[in-house]
Amino acid sequence: MEKLPASTTGYPDREDHHEKDAAAAIVPDHALDLDRATERRVLRKIDRFLIPVMWMGYGLVYYDKAILGSAALFGMTQDLSLRVVDSTTTPPTVSTDRLSWATSMFYFGMLCGLYPLTFLLQRFVMGNVLGGVVILWGLVAMLTAAVTSWQGLFAQRFFLGFVESIMPTAFMCIISNYYTQEEQALRQSWWFSATGGWTIIGGALNYGFAQISGGTLRSWQYIYLLAGAVTVLYGCLCFLIPNSAVSAWFLTEEERVIAVERLRKGQTGVRCQILKTSQLREAVMDIKIWLVSFMMAAAYTVNGAVSGFGPLIVSTFGTKHRVTIPTNSYTPLHSILLQFPLGFIVFVFILLTGYLSSRIPNIRLALLIACCLPVIAGCAMIWRSTWYRRAPTPVAGYTIIGFFGPVVSLIISIGMANVAGATKKSFTAAAIFVAYCVALLLYLLLARENKRRDSLALDEAGRDTHAFKDLTDKENPYFRYVL
Repeated sequence: MEKLPASTTGYPDREDHHEKDAAAAIVPDHALDLDRATERRVLRKIDRFLIPVMWMGYGLVYYDKAILGSAALFGMTQDLSLRVVDSTTTPPTVSTDRLSWATSMFYFGMLCGLYPLTFLLQRFVMGNVLGGVVILWGLVAMLTAAVTSWQGLFAQRFFLGFVESIMPTAFMCIISNYYTQEEQALRQSWWFSATGGWTIIGGALNYGFAQISGGTLRSWQYIYLLAGAVTVLYGCLCFLIPNSAVSAWFLTEEERVIAVERLRKGQTGVRCQILKTSQLREAVMDIKIWLVSFMMAAAYTVNGAVSGFGPLIVSTFGTKHRVTIPTNSYTPLHSILLQFPLGFIVFVFILLTGYLSSRIPNIRLALLIACCLPVIAGCAMIWRSTWYRRAPTPVAGYTIIGFFGPVVSLIISIGMANVAGATKKSFTAAAIFVAYCVALLLYLLLARENKRRDSLALDEAGRDTHAFKDLTDKENPYFRYVL
């Protein structure tokens, strides 16, 4: 085996070194022969440090997003006037528009934060930026317990979405910077499987907090204080995340060279802290980035409903259709416990599809299509089944919707494994999650309009006469949007 470079101080004779990938500082321009056993050992060391850190981090992201659905069942809607009853109508009608807007404000904040924070992460020391932003995120989450009005909740949700937007794009870029194309699908699935794992862990925590009957705070306030405090501690850990394999403190000098050299074949690069406008122009004109973003937007219309309103959705499964003020069949505690099977499916099948993608070449798109089928079936089961008391069909349909998890994981893997260049990778990561935010906002907009139309006192006889009048969706009050 060719002798590895003994120093990580770089090659001063190289032109434009500051414009190059960070890898240029420790490896020569020609390929080095690597021992497979040593390469595997280095890969295991990278896995042992990065994967647990990212799994914990994305678990907190998912838990934080999903808390609102549980908090709404434990008194937040009443305490912050998120649920408004109009007693002037017969029968009285209930509006939860404020709750929907509270969810939307998070994604408006994320939309505003994705690109600036992602490029900030590229431009400066990754651990410092990530650690500082995550601590700020934890503090904002804890401040939710101090909110006393729905207006205050709107502001808090916007800033929470802004600072939290840094997490998924950071992890996508970290995987792309440390792993080969063949390895990325499995590693992306490992950290993204926290979606399912924390559906179960978070549900168990929320179930425990729901039992609290004493103290000066409500159950939902304790939930946010816990989530924020843990996030602040996690932010302190983020300062230990190195910029790249070139400066990874948990590797020896020789292991850093091996960690970088093994990425040469894939031509995707390691890290460059210079923002390059040429790569931005190329990314904007790259059709595959927009196709991947479109797929993410389509997939996340389902995820948005589950992560934002999962327990609330399940709590309505025992009601009859078109009941204005329903009597819940499932209690808040039952609704939380019924998130566990969905979380199990998300967790297991994200890992399974990641494993298969790492073992069978070019199978990712086929797996993605296959995982879409149970999601379609689950939505159809919820839509067409009868919601009598404790009806099993809608609950079963809701559970198999959990296949959205591997769909999203595969989209992330496909998107990030097929671009190179630090600035272009940052743009792609942000573009994928911009599409994710837009999809969720579209879902909330259409769901709210459907609910508004359901509350109208319409003559059922008019439904037949409106069917063939060539009216637009805006003109026809009987029209319902498909979600």
